[in-house]
Amino acid sequence: MKELKYLNKYLYKYKWHLILGLLFVIISNVFQIIPAQMVRHSIDLVVDNIRVYRSFSNSTAQQSFFEIFARGILLYAVLILVMALLRGVFLYFVRQTLIVMSRLIEYDLKNEVFNHYQSLPLSFYRRNNTGDLMNRISEDVGRVRMYLGPSIMYGMQLITLFIMLIPVMFAISAKLTWYALVPLPILSISIFYVNNIIEHRSEQIQKSQSRLSTFVQEAFSGIRVIKSFIRERESVINFTKESDEYKRQSLKLTRVQSLFFPLIMGLIGLSTILTVYAGSVEVINGSLTFGNIAEFIIYVNLLTWPVASLGWTTSLVQRASASQKRINEFLKTKSDIVSDKNLSIEIKGKVEFHDVSFTYPDTGIKALKNISFVINEGESLAIIGTTGSGKSTVSNLISRLYDVTAGEVRIDNIPIKDFNLLSLRSQTGVVPQDVFLFSDTIFNNIAFGLLKPAEANVIQAAKDADVYSNITSFPQGFNTRVGERGITLSGGQKQRVSIARAVVREPKILILDDALSAVDTKTENTILNSMKKIMQGRTSIIISHRVSSAKLANKIIVLNEGILVEEGTHESLLAHNGTYRDLYEKQMQTEDVVG
Repeated sequence: MKELKYLNKYLYKYKWHLILGLLFVIISNVFQIIPAQMVRHSIDLVVDNIRVYRSFSNSTAQQSFFEIFARGILLYAVLILVMALLRGVFLYFVRQTLIVMSRLIEYDLKNEVFNHYQSLPLSFYRRNNTGDLMNRISEDVGRVRMYLGPSIMYGMQLITLFIMLIPVMFAISAKLTWYALVPLPILSISIFYVNNIIEHRSEQIQKSQSRLSTFVQEAFSGIRVIKSFIRERESVINFTKESDEYKRQSLKLTRVQSLFFPLIMGLIGLSTILTVYAGSVEVINGSLTFGNIAEFIIYVNLLTWPVASLGWTTSLVQRASASQKRINEFLKTKSDIVSDKNLSIEIKGKVEFHDVSFTYPDTGIKALKNISFVINEGESLAIIGTTGSGKSTVSNLISRLYDVTAGEVRIDNIPIKDFNLLSLRSQTGVVPQDVFLFSDTIFNNIAFGLLKPAEANVIQAAKDADVYSNITSFPQGFNTRVGERGITLSGGQKQRVSIARAVVREPKILILDDALSAVDTKTENTILNSMKKIMQGRTSIIISHRVSSAKLANKIIVLNEGILVEEGTHESLLAHNGTYRDLYEKQMQTEDVVG
């Protein structure tokens, strides 16, 4: 229960649901116990008066006695029915308080976990896979809810029923009570054991089903490759193998489940037999009545299902504790990207790197080594280099997705760590290399960073990114849904929509992180020409492995394996006969061959 203590703040928040739920559980138990006593009185009434009724045989008094006798029985029957209806009403209230409470806490916990995810740095997402993150916010939170709802509800029912019922049973007959209670612990332990086996095998089925689903998804997604390489037969064989494993795991689970209810019914039957046996002996001895035996059988059945649920709820608590431990591990993970002074000011755009070194914490790769450069307000800088040279790392450091390992990044002569994160990022527009579009309309994707998007601004941003004509050619224009991850658009269209999304915010610092890699040279030139106007008055950083993308920049730096090897203008670097010139000549030759 140590891990589950974290949930106490939510139980306190919804304490009135908990208190009312407990009250309704007690009242519903009262309406379970009283009918058993009425059954006892009605049976004793029949047994005690049947001889009197027979003694009036063949007399007019017999009919009158029968009517009085029948009215008494009918009264008990009506009262028992009313009690049953009232119990049903209060059980409804129990679920409307305790189960509703668990749903409300589930909602709050999911929001807390998701909000915490949003606050964690990029390094956290590099260390953890998406499937695990999704499981913790869905499956793990769902298991915790089962503890907060059914486990607490059935636990309350069991505890209050025992407190209320056991003294009543001992007051009638201690011997009969012991006989009735003996099989119940065996029942609870057996159900706990069987339920654990069921849970384990269910998890195996879930894993098998996940593998099967993944295989089918890959087979359908890669059907073109499968057909091209004539691998249909092997694909069917592999599917059959996975399907057989799923069938085997399902049959193993079915065999265990087939024992579940026979075990419960057998132990319930044993408890009833022992009660009838011991009660019959007491009736013969004259210490109990037939009504007491009937009353005890009802009591045994009342206790059976809460005791049976004890094994199940114990298993639920164990699973919830394990899930909450996994959730707590993430909730205890704190972001190391924090603001020192929390400055929320309008930036002008001067960017400085002073002896900056950076090593990725998750991989240990040293991406930058003692880098220094300055971009003045309104100027543009091109960062050129091959794959793995550290270009994108510069973008991540300016956006403060990571903090430097050594050195310092300054904006407007202020250390970047002093800025409020939201303020800094709201004034920085980044077009990432790996374009991600949401399953929404093109309009909403472009306007993603705006709180109150204006149609005119979105249209202008689309024109600036040279994607307006493509959008208007679609049947639904800006209302066209792009599909999952923008699958309905070409690579070039996705990158231009991403550029429009960054431009529409009118950022003070604009970073194009290899944003033109998916477009051809002609389209690249068109976009760059359009962006001359965009880049005016704002600090622009063009990161690219293409030398052609550097033409608009006031200054160019060349990175090689994290080291700044050259710095200057396009003309000065060509005249230098160094790395930049080598890249330029190789790319020009490639374009000539392609042309």
